[in-house]
Amino acid sequence: MSRSASSRANRRGEPPPSPEPLPSPALDSHTHLDIVLGERPAGDEHGEWASDDDVDAEIAAAAAVGVPRLVQVGVDVPSSRWSAALAARHPNVLAAVALHPNEAGEGRATEGALAEIDRLAALPRVRAVGETGLDRYRTGPEGWAAQEASFRAHIRIAKDRGVALVIHDREAHDEILRVLEDEGAPEHTVFHCFSGDAEFARACVERGYVLSFAGTLTFGNAGYLREAAALAPADQLLVETDAPFLTPMPHRGRPNASRLVPHTVRALAEVKGVDLDELCHHLTTTAERVFGSWE
Repeated sequence: MSRSASSRANRRGEPPPSPEPLPSPALDSHTHLDIVLGERPAGDEHGEWASDDDVDAEIAAAAAVGVPRLVQVGVDVPSSRWSAALAARHPNVLAAVALHPNEAGEGRATEGALAEIDRLAALPRVRAVGETGLDRYRTGPEGWAAQEASFRAHIRIAKDRGVALVIHDREAHDEILRVLEDEGAPEHTVFHCFSGDAEFARACVERGYVLSFAGTLTFGNAGYLREAAALAPADQLLVETDAPFLTPMPHRGRPNASRLVPHTVRALAEVKGVDLDELCHHLTTTAERVFGSWE
């Protein structure tokens, strides 16, 4: 399934209601507001984007439940430009810019595209390069070399620009660690939508990487993720939605949004056996260490 088809599928159904607000502010470390609110036509840089009013309403809905900090993530050149522009105008938003590994696997990580990601990564409110990485699920072996070359280029951009690296890792745990070791990881490296087991989590934690958990943490069949989260130190944890994807329970299968991240925060607090207010404080502190201040 293409990313555009997947995004349409994840927007089907009635949006879930907002949950009870968190007792202290937290964040969504990875969202795609452009897809949540209606992605432009596939491959058309000049297609329709969400209006500023719709975007602002979505951000306000998240803030109303205790999620006033968002990281808006690009997956190609147009969405990375949009993400950077949104962060520049909105105090609740920081941006990450990159070519998604599946884009790279299809030959779109051209010299010109990477140069534009590098330019965007230098902007003041662009605080991460991502999501980049490796995907052995949607991209076949014929695209793996291009993915890896793109991943290496993004790592270098992150280090050159002094920003965090946000990693997409799908069925590529060992390869991701190998490339990070070869290139040398940036000071702040985040595994977006962490998908490994406790053993892989331990390997990442030992290297100082941050594990970001999405709504998948709440799924009934995700005991291995809860085991991974349980062993990670509080200062190496983040939460995210990856909206409109990976909607947490009890709304799995319906459209996701940043205002639903409290479900994942509460699940993580239960897994860690910590007070909810305390966890919110840790998440905010870690986010500001990784991405810098939103103010």
